[in-house]
Amino acid sequence: MNTVTPIATDTSLDVMQALLGRQRASFLREGPPGIDTRIDRIDRVIALLVDHKDAIAAALSEDFGSRSVEASLLLDVFTCVGSLKYAKAHLAEWLKPEQHEALFPDAVAEVVYQPKGIVGILSPWNFPYQLALAPLAGILAAGNRAMIKPSEVTPASAALMAKLIAGAFDETEIAVVQGGPATGTAFTSLAFDHLIFTGGTAIAHHVMRAAAENLTPLTLELGGKSPVIIGRSADLADAARRIMTVKTLNAGQICLAPDYVYVPEESVEAFAGHAVAAVGAMYPALKENPDYTSIVNARHHARIQGLIDDARAKGARIVEINPAAENFSQQSAHRMPPTLILDPTEEMRVLQEEIFGPVLPVLPYRDIADVIDRINAKPRPLALYYFSQDQQEEARVLDNTTSGGVTVNDCMSHVTAEGLPFGGVGHSGMGAYHGKFGFLAFSHPRAVYHQSRMVEAEYMMRPPYGEAMRGFLAAAICK
Repeated sequence: MNTVTPIATDTSLDVMQALLGRQRASFLREGPPGIDTRIDRIDRVIALLVDHKDAIAAALSEDFGSRSVEASLLLDVFTCVGSLKYAKAHLAEWLKPEQHEALFPDAVAEVVYQPKGIVGILSPWNFPYQLALAPLAGILAAGNRAMIKPSEVTPASAALMAKLIAGAFDETEIAVVQGGPATGTAFTSLAFDHLIFTGGTAIAHHVMRAAAENLTPLTLELGGKSPVIIGRSADLADAARRIMTVKTLNAGQICLAPDYVYVPEESVEAFAGHAVAAVGAMYPALKENPDYTSIVNARHHARIQGLIDDARAKGARIVEINPAAENFSQQSAHRMPPTLILDPTEEMRVLQEEIFGPVLPVLPYRDIADVIDRINAKPRPLALYYFSQDQQEEARVLDNTTSGGVTVNDCMSHVTAEGLPFGGVGHSGMGAYHGKFGFLAFSHPRAVYHQSRMVEAEYMMRPPYGEAMRGFLAAAICK
């Protein structure tokens, strides 16, 4: 079971406001940092992750009850380091002012990217380091300071993060505040210059309301129900293997995890067979397998089990994938066997709520047009996954659906391309970051115009207006 790590005492609103005030005073006193300072800050985050990777993996395993060291190093350390190195490599290019056309030939019109100031990061528990520290790539590249509120659901990771950040940064550069929901609520009420929240859609409504009081710009990285479509031309075994790889990664506790899959009606049983085989090949046993992550706590385990029980009670066929036929009623963590839900119906909770666990509903279809209509009838997802060799059908699916991102013939791979934006749309989020998109999200594009020295530039708008102005307008306003 999870080792009991005390949750840090709630940080009061007054303490956080004072910290924000010190960060803002330092930011205003020092002005926009030069490129060397920005790179130094990025390098310090990289060093923090690299030098303490083993401690980070240990804290994550403590919080989850059991989490693969390799998965933690891959998903919470490697990914962060990659984002930070990408920003460092491209920073000089991003900082160059953008030149634009001006009305007069000797005028200069350009966009200069300014740091916004202080960015608040409200991060979740499923990837405590990746989703708290990877945004720093864009935030620090843009020249900002940051305050981080990590999730109280993973207290060991939060406590270690606070210690590591305090050891590498002055509190006026980056600071971590700890606490439970009360601290999180107070954190969203602070007058940040930008706030990024990663978490559930239900909580996002409250975050957005709180930010509105200060007119704080927001980036919302949410989740929702990301669909998978398997076309008739797809390699069914390959698709099942790739889907189950991501569905079992971190035990499905990923905002980008496939949430349900559309399979041609004649291939449902074959898909289920391939899915069972794929899980068995990856995890010959599950109950004490260090490669298979536990559900983070008993409450979340009960929530996911409730989705399965609801589907069973309403007539679904439940396929529990348990290769070694183990008894999960007594175990050292909260592991849950991957589970397929066959013959699901819309009144089942598993098709209404974000699953965030190793449970996969399988929906049969006859016509791809019906699949497109059913996806479009739901809130727009964070990701859409499509498996097929039919390029015309692929174009039809992609042209007629909307999602935050798309991966074709795999799941979640689009998020590994640092140059692509990561973000949702509608109920799955607002705004995007990663790569240059992160730099832009956390920068203010300031318009700077140097006026022409031509006499026409000065007198153009000054009355009295005469024939010259009327002639100019007559010539300029035309089709």
